[in-house]
Amino acid sequence: MRVVVAPDKFKGSLDAAGVAAALAAGVRDVIADAVIVLVPMADGGDGTVDAFLAGGAVARCVTVSGPLGDPVDARYARDGDVAIVEMAAASGLALLGRRREPRRATTRGTGELLRDALDGGTRRIVLGIGGSATTDGGAGALAALGARFLDAAGAELEPLPEALAALARIDLEGLDARLAPSTGSGVDLAIACDVDNPLLGAAGAAAVYGPQKGATPADVTFLDGVLARLADAMTGATGRDLRDLPGAGAAGGLGWALASACGARLERGVALVAQVRGLRHALDGADWCFTGEGRIDAQTLRGKVVDGVAAAAHAAGVPVVAFGGSVDPAVEPALRARGVWCFPITPGPQSLDEAMREAAANLRAAAARVAALIQTPRNDDGG
Repeated sequence: MRVVVAPDKFKGSLDAAGVAAALAAGVRDVIADAVIVLVPMADGGDGTVDAFLAGGAVARCVTVSGPLGDPVDARYARDGDVAIVEMAAASGLALLGRRREPRRATTRGTGELLRDALDGGTRRIVLGIGGSATTDGGAGALAALGARFLDAAGAELEPLPEALAALARIDLEGLDARLAPSTGSGVDLAIACDVDNPLLGAAGAAAVYGPQKGATPADVTFLDGVLARLADAMTGATGRDLRDLPGAGAAGGLGWALASACGARLERGVALVAQVRGLRHALDGADWCFTGEGRIDAQTLRGKVVDGVAAAAHAAGVPVVAFGGSVDPAVEPALRARGVWCFPITPGPQSLDEAMREAAANLRAAAARVAALIQTPRNDDGG
């Protein structure tokens, strides 16, 4: 029997590699000669770099500018000529502690990570943009890559929201040629993005996400105005107006900036990770696919790992078992329609602390119970 094990992390308990190892151990407890292929997964947010490192990528650590300019040590992954970067490592909300300065928070460090990846010879960059501290329209990242932001007199502005209120023009002449779409340099930049907010307005970056980054109502109005100035100036610089692109409002406009200036693609996070991790190839010839995440609920159906793995497995004709720390019965019919059987891993009533502490043991035991039910390989007709 061939089983592909492709779970997400169980946040607060185990990373994706730990979940995969526990599920694999449970299968082997029952089917000692099972062929098990481990593909730790992520959805493009927190844990994406770890998932690639678990799959054999190499960590690269760099000191870059933090969200308020302080130096931070950030890590990304290199897998051959592919670099996997999480903006949260350099420009994440978690780096701020209790500090909140939404008019000064910058993505410069993320741009510095991208530049380091380019200097290392990467030909493809996968950038996860979840967990940001910023609403700078990606200006800091573009500045780190060579863009300049100018006022009406031609003076260069610091790429911070508080200064960009005076923005008149964006100069992209110095933009790193390895990312400039007009050069045909061949460096591919794909952005994992799972929201569809536009850049501006009531559903935009400042209004929807600004408050969680410390923005007051006055800050939201100010930041939305700055983003509008950036959008106008970017249209003037590139001839493209992407302010209404679905996902333009993610990460304070970072994806919008890189799409506008560098031709980056905004893609569904889990599908992008699955493609780069080679999940579809791993599923060829598999009898079963085991996946899982900490809680299987309505959010699962909106682009989380279980949903993405199920889509890939369905396309390959492979049935799926999804393990959850908890499973909302309301979503089971929708998942069953996609060929997914859901199993909670707890053996009985447990406190949250106990369930998290015992996650590895519970996963292993649950996988063993399921393996006992599916020992006979499927027939060619899927039966």
